[in-house]
Amino acid sequence: MSMKIHRAKDRGVADHGWLKSAFSYSFAEYFDPSRMGFGVLRVVNDDIISPSTGFPLHPHNNMEIITIVTEGTVAHGDTMNNETLIKAGEVQRMSAGKGLMHSEYNPSDSETLKLFQIWIRTRDKDIRPEYDQRRFDLESERGRLVTLVSGEATDGGLVMHQDAWVCRGLFSKGQVVEYNLRRKGNGVFIMSVDGEIFVDGELLNTRDEATFTAHDTIKFRAETDADLLLIEVPDK
Repeated sequence: MSMKIHRAKDRGVADHGWLKSAFSYSFAEYFDPSRMGFGVLRVVNDDIISPSTGFPLHPHNNMEIITIVTEGTVAHGDTMNNETLIKAGEVQRMSAGKGLMHSEYNPSDSETLKLFQIWIRTRDKDIRPEYDQRRFDLESERGRLVTLVSGEATDGGLVMHQDAWVCRGLFSKGQVVEYNLRRKGNGVFIMSVDGEIFVDGELLNTRDEATFTAHDTIKFRAETDADLLLIEVPDK
């Protein structure tokens, strides 16, 4: 069994004025050859986008792109003719497939936009691009991990083209939670989005991360009220 810790202070960062980002893995100007991803998980970006700014149309292909909005609203447009708003509490899943272009803007003239964007390499190459989004009420599900996106339609989340699970949960101080891996041989990425989590002898503070390989079960305890992001992925 193996666990590796990546502290918040060691994440890559970028500050473009209108955009402030923290990177779990190499991205854009942040390059660390030892941090090129975790299995099929390629990107976990933590973005803060100023009012009335954003990303113009840009291309993607053969990637599952998952956006979790934590504050504010994203105005999304793409070459599939989708024009949508993704608000705090909502999750967007887009399979870039054989290729598409999309834009992401903060449409507010006063409110800051905060989001996580996750890229997972797709299992099925060059498929027709797909789009979906959904609201998740994590507070009403407090005390358990909620599946946001997975490769299984029966899990209750959005469905992607990869044997992976993206989960998030809110936990109260002192609560002990056990996560059983869905597929033997997968790895698990955990981030404390907010709060303190004790796992495998290590304390994770806000935005600290841990990865696990060769585990069947992961048990953690919320040392404070905590918000947890968990991603289970194949190694390739």
